[in-house]
Amino acid sequence: MALRFTSNDFSWDVYFENYSETVSIDAAPCNPNSWKLDKYFVMVIYSLVFFLSLLGNSLVMLVILHNRLNRSVTDIYLLNLAMADLLFALSLPIWAASKVKGWIYGTALCKLVSLLKEVNFYSGILLLACISIDRYLAIVHATRALTQKRHWVKFICMGIWGLSLLLSVPILFIYKAFDSVDYGFVCYEHLGSSTDKWRLILRILPQSFGFVLPLLTMLFCYGFTLHTLSKSQMGQKHRAMRVIFAVVLVFLLCWLPYNLVLITDTLLRTKMIEDTCSRREEIDQAKDISEMLGFLHSCLNPIIYAFIGQKFRYSFFKILAARGIISQDFLARHGISSSSFASSSVSAAV
Repeated sequence: MALRFTSNDFSWDVYFENYSETVSIDAAPCNPNSWKLDKYFVMVIYSLVFFLSLLGNSLVMLVILHNRLNRSVTDIYLLNLAMADLLFALSLPIWAASKVKGWIYGTALCKLVSLLKEVNFYSGILLLACISIDRYLAIVHATRALTQKRHWVKFICMGIWGLSLLLSVPILFIYKAFDSVDYGFVCYEHLGSSTDKWRLILRILPQSFGFVLPLLTMLFCYGFTLHTLSKSQMGQKHRAMRVIFAVVLVFLLCWLPYNLVLITDTLLRTKMIEDTCSRREEIDQAKDISEMLGFLHSCLNPIIYAFIGQKFRYSFFKILAARGIISQDFLARHGISSSSFASSSVSAAV
């Protein structure tokens, strides 16, 4: 039976098959973490994000699916992005309840909701990378031959979902529900012996292919796209890119801190940086805050569309008018007519 060496947080539990050969008997664990986010505050935030994400992403999908004739390649990517956020949002009530009660749902559900979180992240950044390539081809090279072939886009989206699932597969092997001394039952990675080696492999490889490469792709494509727009008089194209830039910026603001913390955590666990109690505590605190920020992202895209995306608002109002919820006079007062929908439903065509 494996023995457990527990330090300041459950994430620092280390399992040994032969304790006497691995850890000195005089080794002293760090003191338990003195600061952590209030569990009821986190539960309220997760519950609020759940309702906003459920409502917002459902509306985004409704608007995009309703505008079949005016749907652009970018809209198809944004539709899949909304689907990913919606799927992840369905797991938020479980995460919220676990903050108060501990993980009482067993290993199977632990693996499932952790898998949804990883798939949401990887599919999100891969879809945004594809949007950046699409905009780069359309604006910098004025290429429409590739971007207008929607049947290719469907295969690309299927490939993105498949790759996201593949990058997330390690979650099924390393996450489980177990009992920790300081936090009770938790859902976290459990690697057994040789944790340093496997943690390095199972974190760095997916991070490289699922985060660093798509991020570099976006920086390259949007760098040249912005340069081209700044030199031209393409005002309509520039306005249309505002929604896309806002979506990318919000994604990075929400998920970049969490991934930087994970990288730092991996370096510390593999002894590439000095392991101290104070550093462990700082990483622990940063992980709690950055994870909540990452979860928050699932409800933000619909808010961006509503406040920045004029075409999205117009499309939504037209759907309401078609169902008699608002009057045609309301559309006329706001200058909304059928010509307002000549472009795509969420982001104006460029």
